[in-house]
Amino acid sequence: MASALITDFYELTMAQGYFLKKHNPQVVFDMFYRTNPFSGGYIIFTGLEELLTELETFSFSESDINYLKSLDFFDPSFIEYLSTYRFHGDIYAFDEGTPAFPNEPLIRVHTDLIDAQIIESFLLNKINFQSLIATKASRMVNATKGNGAIMEFGLRRAQGENGALSASRASFIGGTKSTSNTMAGKIYGIPVSGTMAHSWIMSFESEEEAFREYCRIYPDNAVLLIDTYDTLGSGIDSAIKIGLEMKKKGKKIGVRIDSGDLSYLPKVIRRRLDEAGLENATICISNDLTEEIVSQLVADSVPIDSWGIGTHLVTGGSQASLNGVYKLAAKEENGVFIPKLKVSNSYEKTTNPGIKQVYRFYDQYSMAVADLITLSDEVVPDGENIHFYHPFSTQDHFVLKKKNYSYKKALLTKKMEKGRRLYNEPDIHELQDRSIALLSSFDKSYIRQINPHIYKVSLSAKLREMKTNLIKETKERQEEN
Repeated sequence: MASALITDFYELTMAQGYFLKKHNPQVVFDMFYRTNPFSGGYIIFTGLEELLTELETFSFSESDINYLKSLDFFDPSFIEYLSTYRFHGDIYAFDEGTPAFPNEPLIRVHTDLIDAQIIESFLLNKINFQSLIATKASRMVNATKGNGAIMEFGLRRAQGENGALSASRASFIGGTKSTSNTMAGKIYGIPVSGTMAHSWIMSFESEEEAFREYCRIYPDNAVLLIDTYDTLGSGIDSAIKIGLEMKKKGKKIGVRIDSGDLSYLPKVIRRRLDEAGLENATICISNDLTEEIVSQLVADSVPIDSWGIGTHLVTGGSQASLNGVYKLAAKEENGVFIPKLKVSNSYEKTTNPGIKQVYRFYDQYSMAVADLITLSDEVVPDGENIHFYHPFSTQDHFVLKKKNYSYKKALLTKKMEKGRRLYNEPDIHELQDRSIALLSSFDKSYIRQINPHIYKVSLSAKLREMKTNLIKETKERQEEN
């Protein structure tokens, strides 16, 4: 059971206010984010499937209710309501693993106001963190340019047990190939990997003995850590000796470097291995790798077969969080949904009103061209010129000529109805395959590490007109008051 106590306290104070006032209309909330992390061009939308699974059991246990009673803050009638509470709304969302962009509604929640408020913090916690880490993983995978697989080694540096599990899941969806987190392997079916630490070598009389014993026990998975004492001395010398013994048995070894100059050492070690006749021996590196370091090593043609990355992957590195938010977009009044928007002195923080859909347009080569945010009941014709309006400027717009796109796809689809999933949770390998395939449908200029092109996300003419009119009406009301 997922405890509904995983919510900010003010969600419950507001919910009680709505309950006691009998103010609980049907509403629509949007979850979106405002700016791309890592000065990048996109995110990988992640966390949805876990969110849906846990929302099915999202409720207050008996001990949760007793705790809330002990606060002496909530009315008994509201406590009684919470004792039988279950999430009962509908959810529309992007498919998990989909590349996404600022201000697009990634999740649309349809339910009553109390229900929508209670799940807000839980929803943002799930989506913001996992999307951040999946995006970081994707960027690191892109930095390798296909030169070796990334192994996620972040358990000991992650933010607690749950953070480590979420990070392992998100990293794999973003494109890593394995995890060191054994529990994540069990829960999610992620391949697990890992060989030895320096303590293994230090516990034996010599590196040669340590390597030989390890190869004896694990002849098919022997990656030898060679930097305990002297990487270019006893470390590589012992690895070569044991590697030649294993070669006679039809086996191969790998070596790992966890310190020192990671540009210079692999080049020397590759040459030493090849000269010894161990051309099929692999080289793995680790040691606080960042995407910038990975990118530079690849640019320098350093011979690396795999990467062990932990801290700067599972913590987000330079970016502490994704700035995802959850805002009221429409409220039912007299049987009709009325669009709502938050107005700000900063135009970028003025939200997009109404019940919305997002369409992604593709060219004849199935490459993404641009995204259009529309109203959900809006008809977007095929085979016609489409007007795209800038989300913040009232003047800028462009016309997507019918000759420049081949088809479009609606990105928000119904995932949950009345608190129940509409399909079984996909396998995590399917989610990884999806994220990699969908990202490949974008030109490399949008996903490059440094100074990416800005992918066009625009408003339809109808949505732009609604937003402009609502802003005007809101300001007029403020002036009257």
